[in-house]
Amino acid sequence: FLTSTGAVRPLLGSAREHCYYQGRLRGLPESWAAVSTCHGLCEWDSRGGDGGDERPDQMREQQVSGGLRRSKRFVRKPSVQTETKYIELMVVNDNDMTSRSERLCSSIYKEQLNTRIVLVAMDTWTSKNMMPVVEDPLITLQNFMKYRKDNIKDQSDVVHLFSGRTFHSSRSGTAYTGGVCSLTRGGGINEYGNVGAMAITLCQSLGQNIGMRWNNARNSAGDCRCPDAWLGCIMEDTGYYLPRKFSRCSVDEYIQFLLQGGGSCLFNKPNKLFDPPECGNGFVEPGEECDCGSQECARSGGTCCKKCTLTHDAMCSNGLCCSSCKYERRGVVCRDAVNDCDIPETCTGDSSQCPHNVHKLDGYMCDSSQGRCYGGRCRTRDGQCRGLWGYNSADRFCYEKLNAEGTEKGNCGPGPDGQGWLQCNKPDVLCGFLFCANVTMKPKFGDLQGEVTSFTLYHQNKYLDCRGGHALLEDGSDLGYVEDGTPCGPNMMCLERRCLPVAAFNLSSCPGSNFGRICSTTGNEVKCICDRDYTGKDCSVFDPIPEPTVPTGPEKKGPSGTNIIIGSIAGAILLAAIVLGGTGWGFK
Repeated sequence: FLTSTGAVRPLLGSAREHCYYQGRLRGLPESWAAVSTCHGLCEWDSRGGDGGDERPDQMREQQVSGGLRRSKRFVRKPSVQTETKYIELMVVNDNDMTSRSERLCSSIYKEQLNTRIVLVAMDTWTSKNMMPVVEDPLITLQNFMKYRKDNIKDQSDVVHLFSGRTFHSSRSGTAYTGGVCSLTRGGGINEYGNVGAMAITLCQSLGQNIGMRWNNARNSAGDCRCPDAWLGCIMEDTGYYLPRKFSRCSVDEYIQFLLQGGGSCLFNKPNKLFDPPECGNGFVEPGEECDCGSQECARSGGTCCKKCTLTHDAMCSNGLCCSSCKYERRGVVCRDAVNDCDIPETCTGDSSQCPHNVHKLDGYMCDSSQGRCYGGRCRTRDGQCRGLWGYNSADRFCYEKLNAEGTEKGNCGPGPDGQGWLQCNKPDVLCGFLFCANVTMKPKFGDLQGEVTSFTLYHQNKYLDCRGGHALLEDGSDLGYVEDGTPCGPNMMCLERRCLPVAAFNLSSCPGSNFGRICSTTGNEVKCICDRDYTGKDCSVFDPIPEPTVPTGPEKKGPSGTNIIIGSIAGAILLAAIVLGGTGWGFK
């Protein structure tokens, strides 16, 4: 592999030894190639032409300048955009994949990760498939999520199946939109292909898991421009070969997903990795006191951590609760609440890491007591209508009149075998078809099935506009119905198109004290969030926080910013390096 001058060139930058090389294929000036000899011989190349250059943007900067320069930035408080997030990924290989596996080294791109997608577990079905893998991708996805819930004990944010079967679909995979962190919806399925194609498929299905949707409809509306007109963007369905960027609207959808309370598990740093321990990977593992990992951390925390050992008098080297090699004092806010259903996290005084991101338990009131928290989000019919159609919910009489009829214009779901429509029982009318006061011709998300229904009712000397439509996501979800957790009466909430008492949800409360006013949950964990100056499991221990002294010396710097998860950096290359390398897939 030669440079333009004919010399073999090592990849400069953060590598600790000269075992990374990049250049071009002889006789192909538009090609690009990289090779690593660090852990055996691993190579990756692009021949140019229609396939384009698969080199990540950061590596381009290294080639031009010999290393990345740190730009000036303002000191700012951590936010969902600037805090590093982690997708803890488990991969399952079906029986058809076993004979096709080879090792692909991922070390070349490890140092480019400002955000992390971490392989935490892997399973391979060597003798037979443990569940039906059929040609219909939606049925296979449903089977796989049931298998995960019943059989997989490893903890992860998402689980993805890589299958040797060819699915009957225009795409090579599918996933539940916004399903990350959910035991029953946090996953996807991906079809086998070459390394580049599989990386894009995984990029797309993980994008769906974190709230991204396909760009097609928004492209036609002109509000979703792609920054790479030549290769296209990852969440487009245009047939471009190996796109490596997300469009602006995909990134915005992800940010909105976080701001609305989705993805709370992404802020928790993994405590185990599938790969063996390695100093320099950014995770403190057995035998290490610290692990700075990234270049940015090495700059800011290098005086605190040397070769994964804390320097003299250092307590920590990095983290939202680490400042100048010391733990931040107890009570310092390290993560703000993003909405009414979120809870701000504060430093504990004995750790460099911000505590796990938690939200209020389901059932708490929100939005000025108009909604209820459910899954970390505030659920109201007005909010759902605004998010889907751009207007508020229709008058209550629309629900009472039309959903009780059981027709296309109002119902509580499709009938048996998809034939006809179910009537809503009178108590359940507010949990059926979603009616809005006005709607656009197309929903903001999903594909419109059929036409927008419009009905005008005359009630109490005024005309009421009752409109709605079926907006289907690729995973089969219909956004045209009232969401679970939405209030449907005093101390009542919707669940599966039924209006149930809040007591039926088995919601927990804080035990034994008046000093813990909020309960939070992550999975099955219930903990009390104490008022200031109180601590203990039931918040009954009075432990006042000392007033801080006025600091002296240089101005404190804020935590280093990071890119958004799989944002505009080379998503395809990033995911191929981490996941395909970790699972053992490669090519000669």
